[in-house]
Amino acid sequence: MAQIKSWTVSKELWEKIEPLLPVRNTRASGRAYQRKPGGGRKPLPARQVFAAIVFVLRTGIQWKALPREYGSSSAVHLRFQQWERDGFFLRIWQSGLAEYDDMHGIAWEWQSIDGALGKAPLAKECVGPNPTDRGKKWTQTQRANRRAWRPAVNRRRRSQPA
Repeated sequence: MAQIKSWTVSKELWEKIEPLLPVRNTRASGRAYQRKPGGGRKPLPARQVFAAIVFVLRTGIQWKALPREYGSSSAVHLRFQQWERDGFFLRIWQSGLAEYDDMHGIAWEWQSIDGALGKAPLAKECVGPNPTDRGKKWTQTQRANRRAWRPAVNRRRRSQPA
């Protein structure tokens, strides 16, 4: 049996998502446009755009690295921004919450959150030295035809004037 990838938009999911899509803006009458109606590139189908957005969000790739099968990355990102402004993703989240509440029930009266943050005690031994710590200027060798670098003062306390 073939495994379904986590970014695949199934027919069942699309049937739930499609009614939540914002309505596309049409041309305002009485306004002068340079292009004739129907001119330019046709917009990508909404399902293809939604599949591309899900792919980017699930895989974590950059927008510009979006595979061509999903369409132009800039067009997909533009539609993503439009949908975000229109509250599309908020409606999806609310719809998902309502569906989950119908299926399993959510205890709306009582909510809890938990978390912990701490350093991993053995992390330094596992990963080695920090690659950004390449040494300090005063430990570098003198470059050819340059004077040696020396601080003006050996040490200065911040409370004392320079």
